[in-house]
Amino acid sequence: MQLRDAFRTTAPQTPPATAVGAWLLRPAGPVAVAVLAAVLLARAAYVAVAFRQGGMDNAFVVHAGQVWLDGRAPYADRRFLYFPSAVLFAAAQAALPPLVLRVAAPVVCVALVTGGWWCAVRLFRVPARSRFAVLGLLGLVLVWAPVGHLLTLGNWTVIGALALPSALLLAERGRWDAAGAVLGLSVAVKPLLLPVALLLVLARRWRALAWMVALPAALSLGMALLMPDPAGFLTRTLPFLLQGGDALMRPFDCSLLAVLPRLGVPPALARLVGLAAAAAGVVCAWLRWRRADPGPARLADTAAMLMLASYLVSRPSYEHYLVAVVPLLLAGALEAGSVARSPWFWTALVPQVPEFAFPHLEASTRRAFKDAFTLTVLAAALAVRCARAPAPERAPAPAERKSGDRPPTP
Repeated sequence: MQLRDAFRTTAPQTPPATAVGAWLLRPAGPVAVAVLAAVLLARAAYVAVAFRQGGMDNAFVVHAGQVWLDGRAPYADRRFLYFPSAVLFAAAQAALPPLVLRVAAPVVCVALVTGGWWCAVRLFRVPARSRFAVLGLLGLVLVWAPVGHLLTLGNWTVIGALALPSALLLAERGRWDAAGAVLGLSVAVKPLLLPVALLLVLARRWRALAWMVALPAALSLGMALLMPDPAGFLTRTLPFLLQGGDALMRPFDCSLLAVLPRLGVPPALARLVGLAAAAAGVVCAWLRWRRADPGPARLADTAAMLMLASYLVSRPSYEHYLVAVVPLLLAGALEAGSVARSPWFWTALVPQVPEFAFPHLEASTRRAFKDAFTLTVLAAALAVRCARAPAPERAPAPAERKSGDRPPTP
């Protein structure tokens, strides 16, 4: 009951300042809702028809789960990049009949992306049936390529796309321990949201941090006792990641550590630039949290800044990782001062529109340059939002004051 109540809106909704905002907050018509449902179902059906195991990336983890069920070491395949705890979830998929897996995997992926968007809009107290919520999700699925790529691949980033906004929603409602548990379960499946631990440190929510650390640690320890070669993650997978993966992964890596050397920058200098940019992002996240203004934007901006800072240096870093961050920022577009109101936010997203072509960058081996542009511009735009203090409220001019009002005291 407490967990269910935590997702309910407990604060009054702030009325929009513009007519456009008021229009967006009105309920969407049945036609728009039906179109959204049809698009989501069509997307899931396409993946189910085109891929036998729910997408190429999902096939890797299903294979690792099947290897473990057969009594062998899942880390023999270097593309299984997750903690030992993830083997439990991979094995659950591998145990499903092939036809069930083929249909269920894309449906679950679509449901997780939809649930993440729902949590993001509820975090900002936007009605889930509003035009903004319906049209926003429709635009993300149809117009923004990373969502389509994520669903096609069946990548487990969809877990983070749901876990981050749902954890922030719980935290905004005062359920920090539950938020830590949600983050911990997400890390147990895929360690994408590990940087959000710094948010719990900034908020001094030590029990929530303990939940976030203890859950994946306990599950990983338990699974390590049940598999051959449990140290494979440390001896094979971790060095594989630190080296930037293999020839299949490197062309799609959009982190600064991967892209700058491809532009001729010496690797040592690229590492220095990437680490400096990530450190600056963490400082900006700290400044945003320190500002302590009321409302959910403080949580969303700080968490998103920490995630983007990690993307700048993590190896590998793919454009579909942004699906855990961009919908969260977009959901706050009706808030005054939101980064989604900045033209730079939309400039960053333009290269990810499928119909927008860059000369010489459309080949799959070169699209990482487009993705790096999106990542760095988005991180810079949010960093400015986090570091810049809000403009002070302007005192009303004499003509604007009501009769009998006292002049402001100096």
